[in-house]
Amino acid sequence: MKQSMDRPIMIQNDRTLLLEVNHPKFKKAREEISPFAELLKSPGYFHIYRMTPVTLWNAAANGYSWKQVIGILDQYSKFHVPTFIKDEIRLYMERYGILSFEREGNQIHCKSKDPKVLDEFLSFASLQPYFRERLNEHTVVIDEHDRGFLKQELIKLGYPVRDLAGYQEGEYLSFSLLAKTKSGKSFQLRDYQRKAIDIFYEKGAVTGGSGVIVLPCGSGKTIVGIGIMELLQAETLILTTNTSSVRQWIDELIDKTSLTEEMIGEYSGQKKEVKPVTVATYQILTYRSKAELEFEHMKLFQQRNWGLIIYDEVHLLPAPIFRYTANIQAKRRLGLTATLVREDGKEDEVFSLIGPKKYEVPWLQMEDRGWIAKAKCTDIQIPLPKKWQRQYIEAPKKQKYKIASTNPLKIKVVKQLVKQHQNDPILIIGQYLNQLKEIAQELDAPLITGKVKQQERDQIYQAFRTGRIKVLVVSKVANFAIDLPDAKVAIQVSGTFGSRQEEAQRLGRILRPKKGENEAYFYSLITQQTVDQDYALKRQLFLLEQGYEYEIQNYPL
Repeated sequence: MKQSMDRPIMIQNDRTLLLEVNHPKFKKAREEISPFAELLKSPGYFHIYRMTPVTLWNAAANGYSWKQVIGILDQYSKFHVPTFIKDEIRLYMERYGILSFEREGNQIHCKSKDPKVLDEFLSFASLQPYFRERLNEHTVVIDEHDRGFLKQELIKLGYPVRDLAGYQEGEYLSFSLLAKTKSGKSFQLRDYQRKAIDIFYEKGAVTGGSGVIVLPCGSGKTIVGIGIMELLQAETLILTTNTSSVRQWIDELIDKTSLTEEMIGEYSGQKKEVKPVTVATYQILTYRSKAELEFEHMKLFQQRNWGLIIYDEVHLLPAPIFRYTANIQAKRRLGLTATLVREDGKEDEVFSLIGPKKYEVPWLQMEDRGWIAKAKCTDIQIPLPKKWQRQYIEAPKKQKYKIASTNPLKIKVVKQLVKQHQNDPILIIGQYLNQLKEIAQELDAPLITGKVKQQERDQIYQAFRTGRIKVLVVSKVANFAIDLPDAKVAIQVSGTFGSRQEEAQRLGRILRPKKGENEAYFYSLITQQTVDQDYALKRQLFLLEQGYEYEIQNYPL
């Protein structure tokens, strides 16, 4: 192979890409490969990306051809791209769209560009119950209610379906966005929000109407959802992570649209209102008193003629919701998230049942435009005290992580950072409750955990928003959809092992635009030479892919 050492990428036989960090073309190459490859690791001088079937299908769904992908790899690879890698890219990307669902009158037809593919699937005993009458070598009739289940089965076999069978319009709901909010502020959609809305809707075409919008925390994903609702003018079911998030959606709808309180229902542990716009938690939908019983609240999917279902924080969608979503493929479906990373590897379920990624804006691009705060990320490396070291060495792996995460020296560092940022609103976030209780006591700060009742949480959040509380200690209940726009500093003392989406969400808590210099500070406290450090490296992968860099500081500060 002819070497081209002025290029930054080496391609491995398993479709991984080694991107040289210190190469002058690093940033440009990272931007070019991100639409079809995901970041796996970032050891030292290389970032390691991988092309997967789902990343390639998402690229295909967004208009990339296999020729474009191979062209990008040819442009940045130090060596010739192996022929078999090119063949695999072409194979996966051409498979998207070989099968399609299309509506003909009252029937849904499964169509195949390649009759041999259809022949093969018709021979599978597991798939035969989904197929009805074969009309010709390219077409077979399927039942409406099998639409989602068949898509799930086919994507597992390596053939994602392009679903063009269209949608039910749902019950009409007339409302408008306000030029001046009810709280008295001017309001209009930002350009990227309008673009996301238009790309999702695609002027009402069957190619639009389902998919995922990926935008950074703090950039107004809720507003995108409301904008799509206003465009569709249909009754809407909104699913989100917790009761605080439910009420934030309701507050935004009332403030920025002509909808009234009487038209919006809360469906949560506290209330069971079903109205033209209903906002529910994932927890209540997946609640059942006994494991052998049905999910009684799933009936909400059928209680009104919804024209749109919004899945907020879609990367957290619980497995039972996937199963019920398979039944409602005739409804328009919008996923909202800051990251499509799922720690359970079910990205293919999101792709097949919610839809492909429709629109994404890189975090640093939003930062450059001032739509989110400029974040400075810092890793503070802390030694494990000698008296803890033997206990750590002898502990099983899971216990090792708890010992390293709850390193008592972290509390000293937290106190130093709080003093350093004494004039800024500070969030201290962690995983282990005893550690958080001790920090809260040391700082005389309120602590919010899952045991704190919703009314008390709301009161504490409001005190933080108004500045009466400067420091707030929170467990992972604050990972998602907590509206604390003035939070400027986040100190992460422990996390959920190597969760990439948790790291992104925690940074997101401080990314709302700030007055003045528009800066935010994210500190991760890491115990050196332990599994705490190993998991921290994994947690950072998504943010590294977005272009963030972590400055390393050593204890003592």
